[in-house]
Amino acid sequence: MTTFLKQFFTWWNGQTLGTRFHTWRKGKRVGSDEFGNVYYEGGVDPEGRTRRWVIYNGYSEASTVPPGWNGWIQHRVDTPPTDEDYKPREWQKPHEPNLTGSAAAYRPKGSILGTEERPRVTGDYDAWTPGN
Repeated sequence: MTTFLKQFFTWWNGQTLGTRFHTWRKGKRVGSDEFGNVYYEGGVDPEGRTRRWVIYNGYSEASTVPPGWNGWIQHRVDTPPTDEDYKPREWQKPHEPNLTGSAAAYRPKGSILGTEERPRVTGDYDAWTPGN
């Protein structure tokens, strides 16, 4: 599918035509991150703050926004990471993609999609039955 058709018919591949038009009209490029996502600001949101948004590189996956940019895009900080010497804190973990729906997704013991057998019931649980 061509880029134009993707922008016209899908919202999960980068940007839509509406986002492209808004970015062209009001957007000011603020910076980009190590994943190739590009960050913009411009215009005013309903709360009177400067509107901020991200154009994802590839699929629209919010978990690819690094912590520094996440704070900026949610108006927790006023200075974008490109204007300061942002260093992640030691307790901040590196990005891991959202694996939900993939073969690598977490499957607890007993899951119908898991390979492990369901743990035996220990007897400390009584199933509910009508009339109890």
